[in-house]
Amino acid sequence: MSRYDRQIKLKEVGLEGQEKLRNAKVLIVGVGGLGCPAAMYLTGAGVGKIGLMDHDKVDMSNLHRQVLFHESDVGKSKAVVAKERLEKQNSEVQFEVFEAPLTVDNAEDIIKQYDVILDGTDNFETKYLLNDACILADKPWVFASIYKNEGQLSVFNYQNGPTYRCVFPKSTRQNISCEATGVLGVLPGILGTLQAAEVLKMILGVGEVLSCKLKLINMMQGSEQTIKINKRPEEVEKICKNGISPVYIDCDLKNKEQWYLDVREVFEQPKPKGKKVLSIPMNDLTSRYREIPENQEVFVFCQSGKRSKNAIEILKNEFGFHNLKNVEGGIETIIDG
Repeated sequence: MSRYDRQIKLKEVGLEGQEKLRNAKVLIVGVGGLGCPAAMYLTGAGVGKIGLMDHDKVDMSNLHRQVLFHESDVGKSKAVVAKERLEKQNSEVQFEVFEAPLTVDNAEDIIKQYDVILDGTDNFETKYLLNDACILADKPWVFASIYKNEGQLSVFNYQNGPTYRCVFPKSTRQNISCEATGVLGVLPGILGTLQAAEVLKMILGVGEVLSCKLKLINMMQGSEQTIKINKRPEEVEKICKNGISPVYIDCDLKNKEQWYLDVREVFEQPKPKGKKVLSIPMNDLTSRYREIPENQEVFVFCQSGKRSKNAIEILKNEFGFHNLKNVEGGIETIIDG
């Protein structure tokens, strides 16, 4: 037990607590800026089984904050690379990899296999999905969210406590991601580490879990505050009665006669309606490029205009497309309302 000697000496852990950790199963949804540090500390603590769920590949722009990845990992599966790194950190931990996004079809089945869920995602749609599936499977989950220099942290659905929908009953139309707003890598590192701490407290049954509370952190000001949140039983009852309620936000295009290529992930909102809108996520471009018209002008968009610019470079350099134009500023510039 020399590996865990320093934490076993704590009265809050001891041999009994270490055994609880060894028998625990934690699912990390999103192995990014939040998920990477959380996974490292949970692995170091000796959590027996850790699920790593991420359908994305490592990008050069990830490296300043996603501390499990190296330059040589660019283009590789985040979940697979994370597993390889973490196994070298602690060979006693069992890892399960899910190279797929969390969806309405798989969420409940996967989540019910774990004791605690840690949210490493960066979009509202998946957070609502995660929340609903955790309600149905009766599992607690640790929430974190980041905006520029600010972070939010809470534990939802813990011992009949409030859920995400109790605090945020309705989604905003626009996701605010690091891609669009920017972030210093240390901020998700701080939040991810705090998430891991909440997971450990729940497994060990010690301390005061951040349920019924929302912690607000401002890194630049060096300030934080904790506000009380209340349960809204009617929000929980809706999910128990109707099941998972996906967030779908439809919108109309300003120019419905123009061809568009949406390179965002399938869960990203809002979803523009129209017969001339192709939805091909970035990771699928090389296998589905033949679906894109070559003899008509096609406007390529994402949430901010950055991924779409990269997509155009790929399609131009690898497949000879010369009819693609980037939508600077992202989807909000081409839809009504």
